[in-house]
Amino acid sequence: MTKQELKDCHQSITPYIHKTPVLTSRLLNEISGAELYFKCENFQRMGAFKMRGATHAILKLSEDQKSKGVVTHSSGNFAQALSLAAQSIGIKAYIVMPSNAPQVKKDAVKGYGGEIIECPPTLEDRERTAIQIQQEKGATFLHPSNNLNVILGQGTAALELLEEYPDLEYLFTPVGGGGLIAGTALAAHFYGNQCMVIGGEPYEVDDAYRSLQSGKIETNETINTIADGLKTQLGDVNFPILQKYVSEIIRVEEQEIITAMKLIWERMKIVVEPSSAVSFAALLHNKERFNGKKVGVILSGGNVDLGNLPFS
Repeated sequence: MTKQELKDCHQSITPYIHKTPVLTSRLLNEISGAELYFKCENFQRMGAFKMRGATHAILKLSEDQKSKGVVTHSSGNFAQALSLAAQSIGIKAYIVMPSNAPQVKKDAVKGYGGEIIECPPTLEDRERTAIQIQQEKGATFLHPSNNLNVILGQGTAALELLEEYPDLEYLFTPVGGGGLIAGTALAAHFYGNQCMVIGGEPYEVDDAYRSLQSGKIETNETINTIADGLKTQLGDVNFPILQKYVSEIIRVEEQEIITAMKLIWERMKIVVEPSSAVSFAALLHNKERFNGKKVGVILSGGNVDLGNLPFS
């Protein structure tokens, strides 16, 4: 992986994505003690950073592959991203979704032209159904996070942030499947000035934290977290990048996620989903360490079910 590859990736996806704003908040700076720069991927097309990786992965396919479409399994954001990216580029997207995925996300996938195939809500069922579609339709499987082209695409959010603020000392991002933090870590390595990347992860799904401790990919016993976008686990493509370039992962309680989310809604007047607030929650969890530091925080998305908010 080279700096040039990341730069080329950014250039290729630019016509299909938004360059999202970077917002600051004097009040949140006071609360955290740090100088914060929020990269607002909740303003990205389809509402999350995943549009970047999905677009790049499709653009890297051959014409023959494009003609047969793409397939993925996702409970939400990548499903929407792949649907919209495929529609933008003019190819077919088959989306395997668990039956318990939020209705708001199913509706969005349909709205972006994706064809939904429902399956029972286990990883085994999701994978088996996706393989079936590959065989039937000849579609190319694109993993939401364990794919090098997806990872490079996700890294362009941090690349944009670091081009604007090259002297950031820390970069915080949530950790789910590992695509965003792997891409962010590569961007920080290539474009940062000794910028350290820190992941935020719920205690309830702390597989990445444990994986970095043990040196092998760990799994979760529970997925009982409000951060529904972070219930997936690391893969063999992104895990080595985390091992090499991520400084640490800070775990947070469910109440800390809710508090961070509420602060962002109240103080910044923007909509972020619980998974997105985990990066800010991680910073607040240990804020004395980051006192007076220049810190980038990636707000990963804003696709929240407004009928099911964790605060009144």
